[in-house]
Amino acid sequence: MSQSKFLIRGARVLGGAPRDVLVVGGVVAEVGVGVSAGGSGGGGVRVVDAEGLVLLPGLVDLHTHLREPGREDAETVATGTRAAARGGFTAVHAMANTFPVADTAGVVEQVWRLGRESGYCDVQPVGAVTVGLEGRQLAELGAMAESAAGVRVFSDDGRCVDDAVIMRRALEYVRAFGGVVAQHAQEPRLTVGAQMNEGVVSGELGLGGWPAVAEESVIARDVLLAAHVGSRVHVCHVSTAGSVEIVRWAKSKGWRVTAEVTPHHLLLSDEVVRSFDPVFKVNPPLRSGEDVAALREGLADGTIDCVATDHAPHPVEDKDCEWGVAAMGMVGLETALSVVQRVMVDSGLLDWAQVADRMSVRPARIGGLGGHGRPVAVGEPANLTLVDPAYRGVVDPAGLVSRSRNTPFAGMELPGRVVATFLRGTPTVLDGKLV
Repeated sequence: MSQSKFLIRGARVLGGAPRDVLVVGGVVAEVGVGVSAGGSGGGGVRVVDAEGLVLLPGLVDLHTHLREPGREDAETVATGTRAAARGGFTAVHAMANTFPVADTAGVVEQVWRLGRESGYCDVQPVGAVTVGLEGRQLAELGAMAESAAGVRVFSDDGRCVDDAVIMRRALEYVRAFGGVVAQHAQEPRLTVGAQMNEGVVSGELGLGGWPAVAEESVIARDVLLAAHVGSRVHVCHVSTAGSVEIVRWAKSKGWRVTAEVTPHHLLLSDEVVRSFDPVFKVNPPLRSGEDVAALREGLADGTIDCVATDHAPHPVEDKDCEWGVAAMGMVGLETALSVVQRVMVDSGLLDWAQVADRMSVRPARIGGLGGHGRPVAVGEPANLTLVDPAYRGVVDPAGLVSRSRNTPFAGMELPGRVVATFLRGTPTVLDGKLV
């Protein structure tokens, strides 16, 4: 839509008192009560009735699998960014485990350019830490950082950088240009044959257990390494109570450690695996109810910095099969905000200003995205999300715009709906529909 002037009328900015927000030329031009549509120096202002709606800065996802290049049967940059916009996101970080792997300047620039062409949200590529995600040789970290994509986050997500020497070298390297290593914490020797969380349920079902210590031991090592070299480490998809405690301890030391949690780990426990439905198979696995409670507490008190979707689309043939051979992963871009509202807002653990902090401000800061996660204030880029918190709806996989349908929330009633998303003042979603 070419129209560049919008007056968002009566929105509750960060959940506070109603305000009018005038958007002109891609930036916020005025915020107040009784703002005139004619005060922009010209006509052609479209008024968006936002009474009862919450206005947030555009959401930012630190952990998205867009699958392109190489697995366009599951997702593409175009389809994934459309799903992101519908979920209220104005920027996503595209993980490196593509085919070919995003371990060179050429591949990350390809993903970056595809994102620019899509126009639905900004795509910031994540570079691989090691060549081919094989954990043996550092990838071209400097070249990716200096590329047009300006990579600042590096991760072998899907695989752990389990060699301590390689991890130390990566941390030292990214320190030079303010980068961060995002670790997939999984000690591979402790998870051979693992199928789900190690605990009572795995014992009853006879499935290979995935012990919490496999995650916690890697996090403990990495926060110590980060402190030793004075660099930044980010922990992907924290899933256990012990992991939360290690991150809390590291932060109490003043170390440069950040962490994320996924919506599915905040809502679901390993009890759902009793169905043997592979839609619930994910890495790291769904954990115990005690772990879920600790994750919620950690997000509420700020120990866990942000919510990241780990949006992992798979074609139907990779999930509609026996549990043991099914792919791990779930889609999450379109339902993330609704899950956070249900788990954290409606329960009183977070207010909407804190949701903005955990889903926009902090992830943008961690990823180095200066134009995102900004206040809803005059002169700031108009990356905005309008949410209807009173809405209730049942998740229908057929209604998702992602190319894949492997949502663990199918048939579940969730609150909230993204009514509009603006990327630098241009609507990508209006009235709940893609523009």
